[in-house]
Order: sequence, then structure tokens, then C-alpha cells
Amino acid sequence: MSVPLKITVNDDAEIAGKTEQGQTIWEVTGDDPAVVVSYDILRPRFVILRLTSADRRNLDPKIYINRGKGFREEDAIFIPEGQDFVIIADVGSFGTASKFRLDPSSKPASFIVEATAFRSRSEADSYLARTRNEAKIHQVELGRLPRFIAALPRLRWKKASLTQRYAEASYQLAKEIAPIPHVATTPWLSIVVPVFNAPPRYLDDLVSSFEQQDQEGVELILSDDCSSSDETLRWLAAKATSGNVKIVRNATNGGIAVATNAGLEQALGEWVALLDHDDVIAPHALKMIRRALNVHPDTSFLYTDELVVDDQLRPTGTMLKPAYDPVLLTGVNYINHFSIYRRDRLSSIGGLRTGFDGSQDYDLLLRYLRNQEEKRVVHLPFPAYWWRRTGTTFSRTFMDQATTRARRAIQEHFAVQGMETVVRPALTPTLHRPEFIVEEEAWPKISVIIPSKGSLPLISRVLEDVLNGTDYPNLEVIVVDNGSSEAEVLTLYESIAETHPNFRYDIVNETFNFSRSINRGLRLKTGDHVLLLNNDVEVLDRDWLREMVSCLKFEGAGIVGAKLLFDDGTLQHAGVIVGFGGLAGHWYLNRPGNLPGPLNRLHVRNSLTCVTGAVMLISGDCLKTVGPWDEERFAVAYNDVDYCLRAHKAGFRIIWTPFARLRHHESLSRGAETGKEKKQRFELEKTHLREKHQTANFLDSATSPYYSRDRSTPKIVVPKKLAAARTGFYGRPTELNRRLDSAHPG
Repeated sequence: MSVPLKITVNDDAEIAGKTEQGQTIWEVTGDDPAVVVSYDILRPRFVILRLTSADRRNLDPKIYINRGKGFREEDAIFIPEGQDFVIIADVGSFGTASKFRLDPSSKPASFIVEATAFRSRSEADSYLARTRNEAKIHQVELGRLPRFIAALPRLRWKKASLTQRYAEASYQLAKEIAPIPHVATTPWLSIVVPVFNAPPRYLDDLVSSFEQQDQEGVELILSDDCSSSDETLRWLAAKATSGNVKIVRNATNGGIAVATNAGLEQALGEWVALLDHDDVIAPHALKMIRRALNVHPDTSFLYTDELVVDDQLRPTGTMLKPAYDPVLLTGVNYINHFSIYRRDRLSSIGGLRTGFDGSQDYDLLLRYLRNQEEKRVVHLPFPAYWWRRTGTTFSRTFMDQATTRARRAIQEHFAVQGMETVVRPALTPTLHRPEFIVEEEAWPKISVIIPSKGSLPLISRVLEDVLNGTDYPNLEVIVVDNGSSEAEVLTLYESIAETHPNFRYDIVNETFNFSRSINRGLRLKTGDHVLLLNNDVEVLDRDWLREMVSCLKFEGAGIVGAKLLFDDGTLQHAGVIVGFGGLAGHWYLNRPGNLPGPLNRLHVRNSLTCVTGAVMLISGDCLKTVGPWDEERFAVAYNDVDYCLRAHKAGFRIIWTPFARLRHHESLSRGAETGKEKKQRFELEKTHLREKHQTANFLDSATSPYYSRDRSTPKIVVPKKLAAARTGFYGRPTELNRRLDSAHPG
């Protein structure tokens, strides 16, 4: 299929008329006539420009290629004189270079010019076949044009996907930021790329994207792992002396880790980035990274977001990441690409290890980030990397081996910290669930607190589930009842108390106040930790409590939440995002129960800022530090959000796990929030939450600043300003949180 392209002719040529076929005839009137051919970021790959003399006088055209510094004379291609020309260019299916320039003649002339794009070379060749019989035609092959320049063209908004619009807006905003001058004699960043039999077009894309960065003081090191491909070897030989692109030639094939380490030995930068040979550096990426490191001088590690592209560099998705989360990292390598390491620390841990091919980067991350302060790990929410997903990488081709090696790395990661684990499959089989090995007598005592009133079917079921349907060796159950009078309920309490010494109940006739009920239970508890449990919850898996308690082994863990399902199997609770709707809300509410979510996060454990109080485990340390629940301002609604935010600000980690599943028959015991008095109370509690925690402007570290906050299932937001780089979840000053909040794009 052919697509006509837009051409723009400057003021040194003017329209002289039309041909019988309706083509525009241009007359040269000035000294420097120019025709600019423009195309979109997503476009047909091959461009054919047809230039014809309209008055039988010879033309002497020149082509200017923009290599990132405008249309310069040194980048011009001179074409011998003639009257009819066909100029062919491979502009790629996707890229930030969006135009080239034709000067049709340096002397008086009349000309006709047309530009057409074709999706494949075969379509272009079909067009060319129709012109070959025409006399004295000059066919000029420009070959592969640059696809990446500093400036990103405007998209046709109505045709652009949300992903494209997000990427374009990000790069346009980044373009406006001035680069930081490099004054040192050595590079600040070395980018190391292992290469083995890489197709030249991949290497062209990578090097072109590197050379178009508007940032000084960087070097690109291509470490060849003894390639055997003639075309790869020829390409490397041609680049042997190419400015700040270095070629390292290894005598033997040692694998990814060995080749990468050989490149690291040649690195001069204070910082090192490790990239793949088939991927691309996004426009302005290095400038944005340098800026983030400048703002956070204590950084020990930085990672970015990614744009996922296909083999032709067409965008297919995004990887919008949370702030640094070491819990999530033990389930999935969400950090993935464009990681920036300090070279001295990278050297001190020995670089990459052999024997982990397919998961060598995952193993490196776990070792590098071990014992690093989370406030020194920085996430830059900017699509700095174009990840070409073709399905042919080592880890995808040899998935079983890569998964096994990843689990060995995770197991070693915990072993070094003195924790014995067995790493099993997560809900996505290729992801990971580290199970902590705990001696039976070592499980801490858990006090299960169940607020309730009446509702015999609910309270009888939940007590049966906890006392007889839960496989946990050391627990007590406390029902805090705010005024049950039904004989059946009272008889149930007495009967269970007679047969279960670990069961108690406390009845006080008072107005329902969830926070007050919790505080009553806390005064009665004797356990090491507390599990809050609504009476309308149904246990689905016997090991649910072991899973929640084991999550307290993660460093800093203070609160653990569970995966809750509605009666129809859809999601009721996969975590609460603070700031949704200006307050806080469950994300992915009512979505399928097996939904993987962004980055497969709903299939592994991860840190959140808030979880629901319907099923909430609180550590003893967290209880002592944070104190009682707020009975005055949050009697019924948002008390769990308030408590989690207080714990979060005190430096405790809140963890959500999908491996503890329960069913939540939400609000069955109390009914819906209707009636004038309840509505007034609900609105007042909303006001309290906004005022106390500034939720209207709260940017939750668990989500991306480029996700919308007006719906349970977020969508990508096209930014109006760039979000600030942000540090890890915990130990973060409130003032920094305010600064990050102000960077939210809308």
C-alpha cells in the first residue's frame, strides 16, 4: 500500500502552474530552493521521492540528511545532473527522525516533486518497476537514513495511540531542558553492551541513538564475544575508530557475563549502564539521567521506565514502574533495563557472574542492591529505553534455564541475609515466590481480632474458618462485639469458648465504631502480632495466615495485606492506592481474579502504601510505634488508610501478597452506607483524610506518576510536565514526598 507524504517547499520556489495530471509545477525564484519531506513517528518504512524537470532543463539536486544537528552542508549528498530522478530511502517504521531535505536545483529551473511511502520493499520495487522503462531516469539509493534525532516530531493526534502520545510528550518536554555541561576529562557514564553476531541494523540503531544524545562525557563500549558472523565483523571493523564508541574484541566466546565484564574493564565512567545490542536509547535519555543524578547526589543506583517496541521499533507498550521496591524485586525483575550502577561498587562485587545466563542481570541487581539504603535508589519515571521484544532473546528462548537460574540467585540473596528459603513458582509460573523456612515452634503468636455484632451466619463461618480451617500453629481469636443480643450468637460464643481455649469474646453495647472496636481488641490481645479480620470474610486456603506472617520477614515490614475476591471471583482487594479519586481507592477493583496487572505485579508480593483493614496483619513493632486507631476522625471509613499512612510515614513497609486468598462478602454485616446521618459522617471522614494526609496531591510511590488517578483501573496520562525522579519507599522525609507530589502531571 502506498501513502502520499507531505512535502513543504520554501519561499525560493513558487507555484508556476499545474500539469494535465494535476501535479504542481514549481519555479525556482531564489538562490536556495528547498523541499522538505516529512513523515510521522510511526510510518511506512520506504520513501520514494520523484523529482522531474518541467521545462527540459537539467537539475542538479542535493539531498540533506538530518543527523541530529540540522541540515548541514557536510551531510549533503550530491546527485549528478539530469531531468528525472527517483530517490529511495529506508526511513524505518518507527523513529524520531522525521524529515529530510531536497534542494532541486542551484540554477533557474522548473520542477515537479512528489513523495510516496511504502510499507515494504516489495511494494516499493513494484513502483520502481513501472519507472524503469522511462528514459534517462536517475535512480538514487539513499539507503538507511537516521531514525533518531534530538527533536521528536508532532504526531497526528487522532491517529496516535496513547502509548505514542505519552512517549512523544515525554520527549518533547525533555527536549526543552538544558543539558548539564561536562567539565571533567573522563566520562561520567560508560554504556557497556555485549555483542555476539548482532545484525548490523540493530547495531546501527543502537549507535545512532547513542550519537544523537544531547549529552557530553559519555562513552559506548561494544564488547564483542568473538562473533562469527561476517557482516557483524565487517560492521565492527568499520566502527573500530569512531569517536566515543569503543570496540572491545574478545579472543574467545565466553558468554554474556564474560563479554560484559571485559567491556567493564575498559570503562572509564563514574557510572556504568548495561544495555542489550538489539535495543535503543530514547531521545534525551542521557540528559534526563544526568539531571536526576545531579538532583540526587547520594544516589547509588538509578533505573528508568521503558517503551516496548517491536522489531521495526514500533511502540507496542510501556513499562511504567513503581519507586524502588525490594519485595517486588524478589518476585520479578521489574527494574529490567537501563540500570545505572556506580562503577566502583560494580567492580567490588565482581561484575556479572557466569552460570546465570538468561538471568545474569537479575542476579547482578540482587547482589548490587543488597544492603543499599532505599533512599539512595532512584527511579526516573521517563521512557529512557526502547526495549525491542522479538521473542528471540536468550531468556525467552531458554526460559526454563533462565527461570531456574533466577531462583538460584533469589535463594542466594536471602541466604546471605541468614534466611533459608525455597523459591517456588508465583501465579505466573516463570515468576517467583520465595517461601521462608520456619521451624514449627518458631511461628510467632498471632492475635486475630474480629469486630462483629449479630450476623450469626457470618460470625459462625469466619470462626469455623479461622479456628478449624486455618493451618497456623500459634494463634488466639478475639471477637470484639458491640452489642449482640441474639441468643444464637451468644450461645455460639459460649460453645466455642468451651472447646477452644484460644478463643475469647468481649461484648460492649455501643454504637458501631470500627476504630474503637480494633482498639478494644488491641487492649485484650496477648500475641506478638495482630491480624484484623472482618466477620464477612471467608477463608479459601488453609495456609493463608502462614503466608501473611512470613511476609513480616521482609526488612522493615510492619503491615501485610491479602488478596480478597468478591463472590463472583473478581478482585475486591489487590491493594489500595492513595490519591485515587483525591482520597484513596482499590486498584483493579472488579477485574478478573487472576489479572496479572502492570509488570505482573498482582501475581507476586509487592510493597504498597496502603492495604485494606478487612484482612490486615500488623507487627508488634508497628503497633507500638504507630499507636491506636483514630476513633475520633475515622470511626467507620478510611481508618485503614489513615493507619497505613501513619505506618508508612513512620518508616514501616506495607506488603500485599496474592498468596493469601480470601473471599470478602463486603458490607454484609453492616449494609450499605445510606441515610442522611451516615452520609454526613462519611463526607466528614473524607474531609479528615484530605486534610490530615493531603491525599488530593499525594503521589503514591506504588504506582507511576503517569497513571491516571480518577479510576480503579488506571490508564496512561499524557504528561504536561515531567515527573521528578524519586527515591525508594521507606525512610523518605515528608518534605520530599510533598515535592514529588507537586510533580504529578495531572
